[in-house]
Amino acid sequence: MTYGSALRKEIKASGTTPLIGIYDMYSASVAAQHYNGFFVSGFGFAASHYGLPDIGFIAWPDMVAFVERLRGAFPRQHLLVDIDDGYVDPEVACHVVQRLERIGASGVILEDQKRPRRCGHADGKQVLPLDEYLAKLDLVLASRTDLVVVARTDATEEADILLRAEALAATDADVVLVDGVRSVEWIQRIRQVVGDKPLLFNQIAGGKSPSLSLTELTDLAVDVAIYSTPCLFAAHRAMDTALAELKFADGRLPDAGDGGGIGVRESTELLARNISRHHDVREAVPA
Repeated sequence: MTYGSALRKEIKASGTTPLIGIYDMYSASVAAQHYNGFFVSGFGFAASHYGLPDIGFIAWPDMVAFVERLRGAFPRQHLLVDIDDGYVDPEVACHVVQRLERIGASGVILEDQKRPRRCGHADGKQVLPLDEYLAKLDLVLASRTDLVVVARTDATEEADILLRAEALAATDADVVLVDGVRSVEWIQRIRQVVGDKPLLFNQIAGGKSPSLSLTELTDLAVDVAIYSTPCLFAAHRAMDTALAELKFADGRLPDAGDGGGIGVRESTELLARNISRHHDVREAVPA
């Protein structure tokens, strides 16, 4: 089974499939202890790789190289990759999709924003004319072999949201995502217009969408939930707290043995698991 087929099978299974946003190899190493699916977040990658906000700075070779490293260390995890607007040009989008499929990505998300782009939960988003986006999406769909393709709209006007969601559901895309959904009522309305096409919901702390459990999302007939930033925001808080405590303690490090702290042994053991996963690549793809 290919990586795309494995993710597609999980999406079609009962319940809502969670994909956890990771932003570097270390966060992925921690997430792999808890979940079997990753979302390669554009927000997280822009923050970790460039130290910049998610407003269009990502260069596609950097993202492809990151996914290649992820697949090497995590041969069994689903990898859904945020490719923003396909890096503007439709032919570039197709090239990136083919590269990602060859190195083992499970799927991609392609949005309909135009430049300057924004995080899906930020203000000031602009979208391409629908026919222009659909033409780009069709090219991408024709370029993949088995990769899962999520068609995403960032429309904000109510009528346009429903129009675009219905149009995306009518394509050969595997999943539809309307980003920045503001209420449960709107999830229900979108679910109605996309019919039986799988639906993805994006949750981000402090974003525009309501915070919902997987049980609640399953009841709303949502098939996939991506959690863009839990690792990034948790690391932000933990690092800030640790450094404030280090300053308060006059530079004396805490004892890693007290209260389940992380020291060199725990960190090395975590990273060593990324080596051992290579030993049986024949069974890498989830059945």
